[in-house]
Amino acid sequence: MSGLCAQRNVIVTGAGGGLGRAYAQALAAAGAGVLVNDVRADAAQAVVAAIRASGGRAEADSRDITSVIDAQSIVEHALAAFGEVHGVVNNAGITRDRMFASLDESDWDEVMRVHLKGHFCLSNLLARRWREQSKRGERVDARIVNTSSGAGLQGSVGQGNYSAAKAGVATLTLVQAAELQRYGVTANALAPAARTGMTEQVFAQMMQPPADGGFDYYAPENVAPLVVWLCSVRSAHVTGQVFEVEGGKLALAEGWHRGPLRDKGARWGAEELTAVVDALIAEARPAQKVWGS
Repeated sequence: MSGLCAQRNVIVTGAGGGLGRAYAQALAAAGAGVLVNDVRADAAQAVVAAIRASGGRAEADSRDITSVIDAQSIVEHALAAFGEVHGVVNNAGITRDRMFASLDESDWDEVMRVHLKGHFCLSNLLARRWREQSKRGERVDARIVNTSSGAGLQGSVGQGNYSAAKAGVATLTLVQAAELQRYGVTANALAPAARTGMTEQVFAQMMQPPADGGFDYYAPENVAPLVVWLCSVRSAHVTGQVFEVEGGKLALAEGWHRGPLRDKGARWGAEELTAVVDALIAEARPAQKVWGS
C-alpha cells in the first residue's frame, strides 16, 4: 500500500483504538497525513506517536465530532497541520445494547448522537468546503468513508437503536453520493466485522485471535486496505456503495429494490389484501435474517 495515498490528508474519527487505529496507521503507511481524532486524548496521542515513529505524518485531536463548533476546529486543525483535507473516515461509534422494550430515551439519544450526528458534522463542513472549491473552478478529488454495519443492513436483536442508526448511515451515504459527485466527492460506506471495543464484549470468544498464529480473521487490520483504497485517487469512479468486509471477504451490499407488484388500477379494499400480500411475499426474495433471530 506504500504511496497509494501520498499527497493526501485524511481525518479519521474514533482512531484511538480498534478499526480507527488500524485505518489511521494504514493510511499513514500509504503516505497520507492523518488527523487522529478520538475523545480519549491519550489514545489518540499514542496512535500518533506510533505513526511518527514509523516515519509517518500524523496529528492528534480529541474534540467532539458531534458538535459543529468542535468539528470546525477539527477541520481547521487538519488544514493547519497538512494544508488541505482530501477525506474523512467517519468511524467513531458507541453501543447501548438492550432489547427494544427495555431501551430508554438516553440509550436512544446517545447512540443517535454519536453515530448519526457524528457522521453529519465533519462531513457537512467538508462538503461545503469542497463544493466551494469546485465552484471556484478548483479540481476536487475528495472522499467520505462512512461506517454502517451488518446490524444496519439487516438488523440485530438487542440493538434496535444501533441498527436504526447504522441503517441511517447507509442511506445517508447514498444521498451524499448522489448530491456530491458533481463536485468531485465520492461517498461510500463500510459494514465491517472485526474485533473492536464495541464487539469484544458480545463476541469476545468468537473473535479471539487464533492460538496457532494463523490468519487472524477478525483483526481490524483486515479492513484497513479497503479504507486506504477508498481514500486514494484510484477510487474516484466508485461512489454510493456499501462494502461488507470480514476477514478476507469483500462483498457489495445490495440496496432496497422494488420487488413483486400488483396494480389494481383502483383503490384496494382492506378485505382483498390478505391474498394480495401473501402472493407478493411468496414471490419476493426473502430478506436475510435479523442477527440473533
